[in-house]
Amino acid sequence: MRLEGSCHCGAVRFSLESAHVYPFNLCYCSICRKTAGAGGYAINIGGWHETLEVCGRDAISVYQAMMVDPATGEAAPGPTERHFCSKCGSALWVWDPRWPRLVHPFSSAIDTPLPVPPERTHMMLGSKAGWVEPVIGPKDQTFAAYPTQSLAQWHERLGLSG
Repeated sequence: MRLEGSCHCGAVRFSLESAHVYPFNLCYCSICRKTAGAGGYAINIGGWHETLEVCGRDAISVYQAMMVDPATGEAAPGPTERHFCSKCGSALWVWDPRWPRLVHPFSSAIDTPLPVPPERTHMMLGSKAGWVEPVIGPKDQTFAAYPTQSLAQWHERLGLSG
């Protein structure tokens, strides 16, 4: 499915192809919460990086969160690139060189109507903010850290791949 997205002010518009369009994966980690998650979490979906087309690239800023090396205790920028509009601050997508074929747009930046997921995955609950009260549905899965299924596996399990 072709997805169209944009920032709030309209300085950045983008499109990409995605076979995994259900916005089901709620991430409560501090990075997602502070950079894109006004509700205490962020939701991104999957797409193919090679299909990403961007208009307004000059208005994009990239943020790489500081990560602490558990072995040395030293902090350094992590590899994950979070792309934002430098004019209005809208979170646009995440790209990680460890998985260069994939790109993960924030569902909040997608303008194409997205389907309602039949269940949700709540991940990184072990690092959620104390003020956040997750709304867990009867079919939802919860994880203190990372889920056991990838975006593709979740869509395949539910017969939702396109």
